[in-house]
Amino acid sequence: MLEKIQIVKQRFDEVSDLIIQPDIISDQKRYIQLNKEYKDLKKIVDKGSIYEILMNNISEAEEIIADGSDAEMTEMAKMQLDEAKEQLPALEEEIRFLLIPKDPDDAKNVVVEVRAGTGGDEASIFAGDLHRMYTKYCEGKGWRVDVVDFNEGTSGGFKEIIFEVSGEDVYGTMKFEAGVHRVQRVPQTETQGRVHTSAASVIVLPEAEEFDVELDMKEVRIERTTSTGPGGQSVNTTYSAIKLHHEPTGMIVSCQDQKSSHKNLEKALKVLRSRLYELELAKKQAADSEKRKSMVSSGDRSAKIRTYNYPQGRVTDHRIGLTLYDLSNIMNGDIQKIIDELMLAENTELLKANNDVI
Repeated sequence: MLEKIQIVKQRFDEVSDLIIQPDIISDQKRYIQLNKEYKDLKKIVDKGSIYEILMNNISEAEEIIADGSDAEMTEMAKMQLDEAKEQLPALEEEIRFLLIPKDPDDAKNVVVEVRAGTGGDEASIFAGDLHRMYTKYCEGKGWRVDVVDFNEGTSGGFKEIIFEVSGEDVYGTMKFEAGVHRVQRVPQTETQGRVHTSAASVIVLPEAEEFDVELDMKEVRIERTTSTGPGGQSVNTTYSAIKLHHEPTGMIVSCQDQKSSHKNLEKALKVLRSRLYELELAKKQAADSEKRKSMVSSGDRSAKIRTYNYPQGRVTDHRIGLTLYDLSNIMNGDIQKIIDELMLAENTELLKANNDVI
């Protein structure tokens, strides 16, 4: 373990020197990458320092006990040894997890798309419930949520809603929400009181920076229209809504949330870049059989990941077999406990896969 920490410390010192070099500072892409690496390495170095102190304390205490000439010192050394050995396993486990190679996308902001699936009006209402749940969760973490585009359901909720989330390590947290979410409840539109099953799909895309995806604007057709839905006269009568047509892939992205055409274009381009980035990411991951097998973080759009059962007040995450009887709080944004369990499951998987390295 000390050897691994020393290797990380050497790289940390190298990166510390690099990020103050003028040529690195002037290269935005390289500077951002190194800055991220610096933060990740610092976490390991800080824990490594605590580990080194602990190992020195153990060594020192063992020497005093072996000497045994001073009874009082020996007794104190035994207490110090017991205390250090008690702290050691948890700290070693923490360092092992920190040594797992990080997904470079985990630090990115995200674009989330929630779409109503099977279940008609009830599916749209449920998509609206999911959007509210995520908004409350993100706001609770101090993250910023910005709506990009939406298509309202006829009885409430959304047929589709797209929003951006900005903050620290957003993708690393939100990626676990990608997949099909299923709800079992008596719909507002049901007069017989029968429980129906509806679904909504959640897509979580790491937000692509300009240098992640080279977007040729010659291949993008920009269509400007008036906004639809609520928003007042100035929104609905000016050509501020943007629709992008990406000719090579056939992708269409719309944004009508802002009054300014320029801001809507900026947001729409972010979504388009993120979708194109995800396509490239999927190609790379397709070659990795282990990633294909992992249902925890693969973000398989067709995978049923979670069921929200209203009659029983129960939420079940099918990937890890977790069931919580806390539906009301979860729908109010308290999803951290689910995400923590999913993170733990993924880290345990990664730890097994990286045992030869760690």
